[in-house]
This record gives sequence, C-alpha cells and structure tokens, in this order.
Amino acid sequence: MIPGFHALSSAWLFFLFIPVVLFYFLKLKRPRQEVPSLLLWRQVLQDQRVNSPFQRFKRNILLILQLLLLLLLVLAAMQPYWRGQASTIRRLPILIDTSASMAALDKAGGKSRLEVAREQVALMIDNLASDQELGLIAFGRTGRKLTDFTSNKRILRDALETLSVQDVPSDVEDGLRIAQALARSTPFDQAMLLSDGNFPMPERFDLPFKLDYRKLPGAGPNVGITALVAQRTGQEGWALFVSVETSSESPAGAAVELLRDGKPVQTADLTVTRGKAERLSFKFTLDKPASFEVRLKPDGFDSLAADNVAFIDLAPARSVFVYAAPECLAARAALAVQPGVRLFPEEGKAGPGDSRYDLVITNKLADASMTSPVFAFLGVVPEDLKPLVRLSKTPTSAIDWTRTAPLVAHVELTDLLVVNGSEVGQGVRDNDFENLSYEALAYGQHGPLILQKRDATRSAYFILFAPEESTFPYRVGFPVMLANLVQQAMQQAGLAETQGQTTGVLPPQHFLAESNYTIQSPDGQTWTEKSDARGMLAGVAANRVGRYKISGSGAADKSVGVGLLNTSETSLTGAEQIRFAEASVKAESTATLKIDRSYWPWLAALALTVLLVEWWYYQRRPGGYAA
Repeated sequence: MIPGFHALSSAWLFFLFIPVVLFYFLKLKRPRQEVPSLLLWRQVLQDQRVNSPFQRFKRNILLILQLLLLLLLVLAAMQPYWRGQASTIRRLPILIDTSASMAALDKAGGKSRLEVAREQVALMIDNLASDQELGLIAFGRTGRKLTDFTSNKRILRDALETLSVQDVPSDVEDGLRIAQALARSTPFDQAMLLSDGNFPMPERFDLPFKLDYRKLPGAGPNVGITALVAQRTGQEGWALFVSVETSSESPAGAAVELLRDGKPVQTADLTVTRGKAERLSFKFTLDKPASFEVRLKPDGFDSLAADNVAFIDLAPARSVFVYAAPECLAARAALAVQPGVRLFPEEGKAGPGDSRYDLVITNKLADASMTSPVFAFLGVVPEDLKPLVRLSKTPTSAIDWTRTAPLVAHVELTDLLVVNGSEVGQGVRDNDFENLSYEALAYGQHGPLILQKRDATRSAYFILFAPEESTFPYRVGFPVMLANLVQQAMQQAGLAETQGQTTGVLPPQHFLAESNYTIQSPDGQTWTEKSDARGMLAGVAANRVGRYKISGSGAADKSVGVGLLNTSETSLTGAEQIRFAEASVKAESTATLKIDRSYWPWLAALALTVLLVEWWYYQRRPGGYAA
C-alpha cells in the first residue's frame, strides 16, 4: 500500500520545531557571586557553554522527548493513511444484498453473509476521508435507498445498523435502478455491490457506471423446502406434495413433519442429494377449512433456517360459483352442462349467499363491481380503451392468436366469422394497448378480438364481439374456452390445486370495503392497511417467513402463513459474474478489497505514551532528574 495524507495542509505545524529548539539556545541568567575557586563550579561553566548561542549543546533527553512528541502530534494532525482502491473515489454508492440467502451462516454459531458485508462497510465508513462520500442502498425483493451521499459517519453507521435480512428472493436489478436514478442527480463513476451472488441476471439492464462486484465468502450446507402443492384427488380427498433440496455436496438427511391447525399429523424421513429434488406426498381428507404447516428438521448443521417451514391453507371441495348474465345465452347454455359448475343467477337467487363468485361472465361493464378473481366481458369495450378501439358493423375473422395463453389453450379460431367486429383508431399501435396494461390474445382483420388485463387481485378478459353474433357458439372451441375459464377460476379459488404461499406479498384478502385492518408480522411488528372500494386488501408486504395475523371488521383475526419456497435461495448458488445487456462484470473476493486504512489514531496514541513516559521520567522522585 502507498501512504497518503488526508490533511496535508497541517504540515505547517512542523514550524513549531523552531521555537522548541530555540528555547534550548537561551542562556541561563544566574546572579554574580565571588568565590575563592572555580574547581567546584565546572558544571556551572559547562552549562554556560551549552546555553551559549551557536555552540554545540550536549545531548538532552528532555529535548529529544519533546521533539518526538511534537513530531507525532504533527503527523497525526496530517491524518496519514495507507491508500486502498477507493482513495481516488470521491463519491461511492454501496449496494448491499439483504435477501434470504444473506442470512446463511458459514458454520454453526458463525457469521451470516449480511454480518460479513456490514463489517466490510463499517470498515469503509471508519476510514472515510473528509472529502469522500458514501451512499447506502439495500435490495431484496425490491431496492431501497438508506442514505444520500454523505461523509457523516454517524448517519452512515446508523443506517448500516438498521439493515436486516428479508426472507425474500433477491432482485439486484431493482437496486441498480435506484443507483441509476441517484446518478442523475448526484453523478458518480463507480458503484460497489456486496452480495453472495444469489440473484437472477439483469441481462436487460444497461450499466451506466463501473461496477465493483464483491462476492462474499460462501456459506455452509443447507437443506430447504422449495415447493408445496396441494391437489384435489376426490370429493373430499387431497394430496400434499413437498419438494426438498440441498446445497450440500454430500447427501443430507432430514425429517419432514406435517401439522394441521397446529397439531402434528404425519412425519417422514428422507435423504437429499445436490441437484435432485426429493418429493414427499401426504394424503388426507378435508371436510372443513384447515391450515397446514410443513416443518423440515435437518439432521446436521443447516446454514439457512428461513426455508425450513412452509404454509398452505385449504378449504373443502365445492362447486365453482359462476355468474353468467341472463343476456349471455350462449355462455349460459355451455356452462349449464359442465360438471362441478354452479351457475348463477338460478331460480331467482342473486348469488351464493355473499355475492362472491369464482367467475363472472357478463356483457355489462357495471358488473365489474362484483367480487371475483376472474372476469370475462363479452361484446363490450372497457372505458380506458374507447379512444383506441371501437365495435363496428364490419364483419371480420380471426387471423392470429396466442396459442399458449390459458384462455385459448386448445381453442382453434381458424375460419371464425364475426358479424360485428372491432376496429382500432387511426394511428393506434400494439404498444398503445400495452401501455394501458392490456395484452392482445387474438387479432381480427381490423383490430384485436380478445384482450386480457391483470392486476393484483384479478384477471379480466375482454372478448370484443358478442358470441351470438358470430359462428363461435357453433364451434367446439367455444365450450373449450369456457372450460378454460372455469379451470382458471378453480385454481384461483384453490378448488383444484393450491400452492404454498410465498413471501414477498400476502395473497389478496376480501373484507369490508374501505376499512382499516391491523397486520401483525411473525416478528411482532404491526401496521395498518386499508381495503379498497371492493373490499380487497392487496399488496400487503410479507418479508418474513411465518404467519401474519389480520384483525379488524369482518376479519375475525385471520391468519395467513407464508414461506420462502425458492429453489435459488435454498441452493445458495453465487454467480461468479453478472451479465448485463452489453457487458459482464466478474466477481472479486471481499478478501482482496483494499480499503483506505488511517493510522493517525495510532500516532496520537503513541504521542500520549511519549508524554506519559516524559512525565514519569522527570517526576518519579522529588526534584526529578537534572537535564
């Protein structure tokens, strides 16, 4: 390392050596006395010669100690340091990974990856020069700015102390975008990334600055639950499938325990090898709603605890509640013969008791106020699309469709004739629909025929023609499409297959409209969220593994469990390079990170030691020692 000085301007203090030395050239002024002999006054004569100007004075310990003390103090004031890699960087953003895998330990009772990262950043803060600034950014599922660029060490340390691991997958791109936004207001040339490398590649991101990617040391072996799926096997029967994987090079043993409403019901043992998921199944019947929890108990040391538990809530089997508007005659006729479907309205009944449906098929936009996870609107154009597309009297036919879309899977639209089709306005392009969050699933000769729009709580399909005004109801594809809609509704309602809830965001919950609800996380934190006009409580953050309690009007202290359930986080695999749109960045070890290391505090401490030695040497007996 090359030495440097943070306060080179303090070198003027070296001029203080001049008055210190001059004091030792001053003559001693003694009273004049007559004596009979000078034999006993040789010492007096020697002192006189020593203190005469421009004569060599004898070696003096006190002078040496004082000069050494002054030298150490002046050097300390100049703030010397050993130059590291960041010496020429005046403004540096540091991105710190806080995803689930950063909680992995290197050994039993050891340090987590986040603790190692915090130690590295704390060392950089301690050695921060007065003209250097750091900015801290954390990222897990999303990125967040912890501090602006600052040289205030207290602010940086306080922000660093607030960092904690979130039980969510990592998204490095979101953290990089925050750094990119920061660069627009406060320019910088280089950013530092501290991570275990367990994140998806931001291959579409254009890196606008130099990135110093520091890969943290690897963690110990890990075993975790990576998937939890429940499938319906009969009227009341269910099969629960659990997938377990490991990052260990050698086979790892573990026990899996299934709890139903908090009580153990089944257990199983397994051995997992790296690169191959072991799958267990539990079978049971269900006659009332139940909450299930799966716990994994590894035989030996397990570096990550967040993936050792998973949750799933199941309800008894029932029919699919489908509302089809009375005017939708073709749809009602096709749905009436499908098994497992309860069609509304029926015999004058408005709904299944609380006006909640699994699927709504209608030709009225006003029916969008109903509560359902899946909607299908027939022969109508949504209000936000009316400037782009309109229904016309021009006949059309289907010319292309997305065959992989769930709605039109196994549906053949060739030779479909539509009497009253749709047509787009002048200059309208496909991205105009995409900007409004619509995806075209089928195209006609003059515009889209089927559109899809999704939000956090539901999926909505818009079939821009009335089926009765086409040849669609007379084709086998029409009941197939309705069956696809029913299948989606069953999945959304958990009637056919249900997957364990993952961390990140709680699944949407339906309560009273525009009401406040208290959320309590597994670690005891509480906050308030408000339901929307439809009574949906959506977008609630769930960054911890465990059960979240929801209380408020109509909630009845509901509990929702979420788990990690992420193969990437369980594998603890770290990328050796990050691939961007036009470049790649190789990982460097944190062990090779050369940080500016100030050593002026040691000089100040040494100066204090010299001062104490001087004081002890000259004060250890009354009168001291003669200089």
